[in-house]
Amino acid sequence: MAVLAKIRQRSALLIGVIALALFAFIIQDLIGKGTFSQSSKDVGSIDGKDISFEDFRVKVSNVEKSGQGITSTEAANRVWDEEVSIALLSAQFDKLGLRVGEKHLIEVLKSDPNIGKNPMFLNAAGIFDIAKFKDYFKTNPEAKQYIAEKEKGAELNAKFQIYSTLIKAGLYTTASEGKLKYEMEANKVNFAYAAALYSSIKDSDVKISDSDIVDYMKKNEKKFKADATREIQYVLVEDKASKEDEAEIRTKLTGLLKGSTVYNNETKQTDSIPGFRNAKNIAEFVNSNSDVPYDSTYVPKNSLPAVDADKLFSLPAGAIYGPYVYGKYLCISKSLGFKAGVNAKASHILIGYEGSQTPNQKEKRTKEEAKAKAEDILAQVQANPDSFMMLAFTSSDDSSAQQGGDLGYFGQNQMVKPFNDFVFSNGIGKVGLVETPFGFHIIKITDKQDGIRLATIAQKIEPSETTSDKVFTLATKFEMNAADKDFNAAAKELGLKVAPAISAKAMDEAFGPLGNQRSIVRWAFDKETNKGDVKRFEIANIGHVIAQYKSENKSGLVAVSLARPYVESILKNKKKAEMLKAKMTGSTIEAIAKSAGVTVQQAADVTMENPVLPGGVGQEPKVVGNAFALTPNKLSAPIEGNTGVYVVKNISTIKAPAIANHAPYVEKLKAQSASDAGRVLPALKNNADIKDNRLQFNY
Repeated sequence: MAVLAKIRQRSALLIGVIALALFAFIIQDLIGKGTFSQSSKDVGSIDGKDISFEDFRVKVSNVEKSGQGITSTEAANRVWDEEVSIALLSAQFDKLGLRVGEKHLIEVLKSDPNIGKNPMFLNAAGIFDIAKFKDYFKTNPEAKQYIAEKEKGAELNAKFQIYSTLIKAGLYTTASEGKLKYEMEANKVNFAYAAALYSSIKDSDVKISDSDIVDYMKKNEKKFKADATREIQYVLVEDKASKEDEAEIRTKLTGLLKGSTVYNNETKQTDSIPGFRNAKNIAEFVNSNSDVPYDSTYVPKNSLPAVDADKLFSLPAGAIYGPYVYGKYLCISKSLGFKAGVNAKASHILIGYEGSQTPNQKEKRTKEEAKAKAEDILAQVQANPDSFMMLAFTSSDDSSAQQGGDLGYFGQNQMVKPFNDFVFSNGIGKVGLVETPFGFHIIKITDKQDGIRLATIAQKIEPSETTSDKVFTLATKFEMNAADKDFNAAAKELGLKVAPAISAKAMDEAFGPLGNQRSIVRWAFDKETNKGDVKRFEIANIGHVIAQYKSENKSGLVAVSLARPYVESILKNKKKAEMLKAKMTGSTIEAIAKSAGVTVQQAADVTMENPVLPGGVGQEPKVVGNAFALTPNKLSAPIEGNTGVYVVKNISTIKAPAIANHAPYVEKLKAQSASDAGRVLPALKNNADIKDNRLQFNY
């Protein structure tokens, strides 16, 4: 008893010690996992300017709430891009000392329809009243915060307008550039050439290694610059129904055709329940046994499952067809009869008028003028039915004018009543005039569809618990095996297929053909995940993904596998060029052509603006440029072109006549460079020091 008493006395202390130990264990784990160990309180920085995590989190939350269906990762990426852009541009605004006056700010605010078109801020003439606008926010303290936020955005917008204007003003084209443009279009050269094409050497004879690709990318770093990536290979073990599962569903569906007996506890008797064939309340029977609710509509043949459409559509009333597969369901259907003309197809020409609900009225007209025009068009169509399409193109106020007035197929009561009544009470080919709130319609009925009403019991083809257990066991076994063995060998042992590896960036959420699988990407970039690590992910409605973090690309360049399709052909052509140059020897164009096994060809009146060689060769600007640089009868050295190695001999160069005014060519160049101002932000991002810590905060 004394010992028991001592234990009781110390129980509180013991519980405290255990709790402290557990807490320490949890804290250590949290620190290891990074929950309390963010190396930065900021979500990132741009050129030394920090972005507060708390501010970032609030903005991401606001985007999630305002964006319909947007994911948290998409929201975080959107806010991050905005923060980077604002920081970089604001730095430029400050350097330039840009300031925004009140008038400019008001104009930007007015462009927001919620402000500029708000009745509260309009005068009697419907014009924005600055005094009303200011008075409202003076007398409404709650609205001050709203307008303060709006003003911040408006100020940035206004400064950006000024900044863009300054950049555009700095983009100019000189008269000399205009002159060069004229000469490139008008100067012509005639030359002979010998072409040894790259295609004359087999691709298989030229090998390009991964190191060749990397060297090329390093020499052209700006073209191949990319965020660091991690390569993830995986095996998908699908959790899908087995043949046995499908057979069981078929048996269950077939069993529904017959009646059954059920013991009634109230009456203490056995009740007979009719099957699908003889059910009195067909809708209730379907809803009680189907994964898809009963649909009472008549459907045309082209809306039925393609494989079974003929048999389903020809079912007599009361007959049953199935089981058959439709998408992810196994179905049996019972015909409840046919109905003629359930859908109709029609074309129309709409003539609107002032006061009608016409959305795209082409010209103003009164109701009387509209009616007269509609009657005139009706007469033209009746006199020449083939003119309907062209009249719709030229006269209809409806968007369907682009399709010759064709509205496609539609069912009962899908159109406004007068239109609906005309179409469904007349036969194919009938043309008539109908008035609706939208205006006057000249209608032509072009087709009708009969329909069948089917009562369908559909049961989803999904794995049984036994099948899902087997799938889970297989996935788990592979996960354990792959952790100790070669990933591909472990997959082969169990008859599984390794999917092509996915190259993912830190903030990606798309994962190849599996779509949004952010958890896999986040795992691969977790600081606790090491190369070669394997983890199983359970994906709803798909199965199990067993992923392995295969490798990392820290080079700042795109992965070799992604660059190869583009770079390989360039490098192969360079190697082929050296092989072809070695063959091209001789002191005349004819001798060089003979040594290369090709014929001498002629090019006439070629310009630098359009440096295309005849015979379908395509553009060869280096070749044409060299031809212009030569004096008559002079040979060039071998030139590495787009399609082969060329040697050219200048025959004659025809200079264009001098002109006094090159203004039209200056304007051409201005038009071509109009969008150059839009390249400023990408250039600023390219040169900025941007640190992204979002992964530390589980984005």
